[in-house]
Amino acid sequence: MQTLEDGHIQVFTFKRGLLSKVAHDLRLRLDRFEVKTDGERVEGRFHLDTLGVEGAMKNGELDTSALSDADKSEIVQNIRQTILHTERHPDALFEGRAQRTPGGWRVRGALELAGRREEIELSARAVDHRIQGEIELVPTRFGIEPFKALLGAIKLADRVIVRFDFLEISS
Repeated sequence: MQTLEDGHIQVFTFKRGLLSKVAHDLRLRLDRFEVKTDGERVEGRFHLDTLGVEGAMKNGELDTSALSDADKSEIVQNIRQTILHTERHPDALFEGRAQRTPGGWRVRGALELAGRREEIELSARAVDHRIQGEIELVPTRFGIEPFKALLGAIKLADRVIVRFDFLEISS
């Protein structure tokens, strides 16, 4: 199996609730991960304790100045300690199979997140010698309750989007 190189993974979270106008949709980045494939089998290890905050999303654009360093630090602490419990579950694991489709791949497999394993399916496409795609995950399927603040007036929606981009392996 070969490791997919030169890649990045972004995670998008969405706000909801009574005071959602004062909260932020966020773009996070995952700094450490390994994704391997032999062209059919796909394996991934995602080190969740390396999630960091890139900034707030406003009208589809990243605003890196919307959050202070203290805000980013508090968000990361909440992600690690309250939401994902990375001290108990430091990694998410994926095992699956890729099937070639016109213009890309269909990938089916099992994702283990926060100690729970669930079947998922995603599509990836080839763009300029890169493999790109995204998947929408529902955290409660993995036993992860949406984060709440201000007595529930601000909540995270029960959905995150994970977007990935890797250099395609030459055959």
